[in-house]
Amino acid sequence: MPVTEFKVPEKYKYQNGFGSYRETEAVEGALPIGANNPQKPPYGLYNEKLSGTAFTAPRCENQQTWLQRILPASAHAPFQARESKTFDTNPGIHGKERWHQIPNQLRWDPFDLDETVDWVHSLHLVAGAGDPTMKSGLGIFIFAAGKDMDPHHAFYSADGDLLIVPQHGVLDIQTELGKLLVRPNEICVIPRGIRHRVTLPEGPVRGYMCELYQGHFQLPDLGPIGSNGLANARDFQAPIAAFCEDHDGSNEYTLLAKFSGHLFAAKQKHTPFDVVAWHGNYYPYKYDLGRFNTIGSISYDHPDPSIFTVLTAQSDHPGTAIADFVIFPPRWLVAEDTFRPPWYHRNTMSEFMGLIHGQYDAKTGGGFQPAGASLHNVMSAHGPDASTHEKASNADLKPMKVGEGSMAFMFESSLMVGVTEWGLNKCAKVQEGYNAESWEPLKPHFQRPTPAKLVNGAGGAVPGEIGDRSQVPHWTS
Repeated sequence: MPVTEFKVPEKYKYQNGFGSYRETEAVEGALPIGANNPQKPPYGLYNEKLSGTAFTAPRCENQQTWLQRILPASAHAPFQARESKTFDTNPGIHGKERWHQIPNQLRWDPFDLDETVDWVHSLHLVAGAGDPTMKSGLGIFIFAAGKDMDPHHAFYSADGDLLIVPQHGVLDIQTELGKLLVRPNEICVIPRGIRHRVTLPEGPVRGYMCELYQGHFQLPDLGPIGSNGLANARDFQAPIAAFCEDHDGSNEYTLLAKFSGHLFAAKQKHTPFDVVAWHGNYYPYKYDLGRFNTIGSISYDHPDPSIFTVLTAQSDHPGTAIADFVIFPPRWLVAEDTFRPPWYHRNTMSEFMGLIHGQYDAKTGGGFQPAGASLHNVMSAHGPDASTHEKASNADLKPMKVGEGSMAFMFESSLMVGVTEWGLNKCAKVQEGYNAESWEPLKPHFQRPTPAKLVNGAGGAVPGEIGDRSQVPHWTS
């Protein structure tokens, strides 16, 4: 069956479908009928609108949700800056951190677990581009946590949508709109502004996160593939309404906000998780990568990796993404007379790869490991390592399944990606011998045919002398 066999069983119920308009009640009758903000909402609740796009965005792009909650989200004290010397995820003009813009291919050893911090403080910006204050670009993070968030804490990012890719451990995410259990080989998206709390029911966690500063993720167009394939809309899962009651003022809660890459905190005397019912199309969701319907060649050649796109966030130029989320799942290879691994490549896009588990079939040399990562920036050449090339060039081209027990992924962006000081130096995980292991061992196999027929003077000129006049159209004497 095309589903992942998870070690940790599901414990929540969901609504299925991507981008659908939904309504859900934890108490029957909590949603007003017909109206969005009646003068007297049911059960003494407050009406609140959560807008993920401009009011006047085209209807096909408009994202909003109406909340029926016990107290409005605005009922808190003013925010105060917090941990300003240590929490800075917006390098550039807004803080002390700076980007390292370098063309080198980079690869990281597995990032360490850290059992001393919670979800909020586990976030390490590794790479990115743009500026969340301009709603432009993306940030790529590693997270590693070992502690539950405080029961009286909640967190949200005003900077962008969070696409979370667990690699180790389980995330139990309580959001304003309901609960999600997210396990390795699942992903989840928490849209900009949605408050949440993360606990760790199976102990320490580690993984990757892409924060999208502009727009929202959507399913890629299928074109000639047709109406089904890749990530099917029905396989995405959204939470059902669930709420807490703690409004007597006896407990103090802390609301943490990531705003322009910096951390702020505000106090309030009631739980943030008091949404009794909601309706709309702006909500968190999750997806099991095991359900991905993989497409590939059944004749010859290796198609572009865009056929493995799960989610995309387009720029203002259709077909060119600010962020694509691409996976390399278990799949059959049957192409005839074809070098089957991904080809050698230079790309106008930046490619950040991670490995959830197993071994990536284009990197069999052992250096690309689960919980590690690689970055091939704009026009930085890359491709299979030398050992993979040798194996694939001499393999028996019978039908074969690759990637069994493996799941690699890629955050791909049209932007030139910078690397943070933490990502380049402080984490101490960059592999110094990446090129030496992967591509420097490649050997030339070119053999000049005998007799050789040379065209356009190719190979026929002696260094320092003029070539064949008959092959130079602009020759003048």
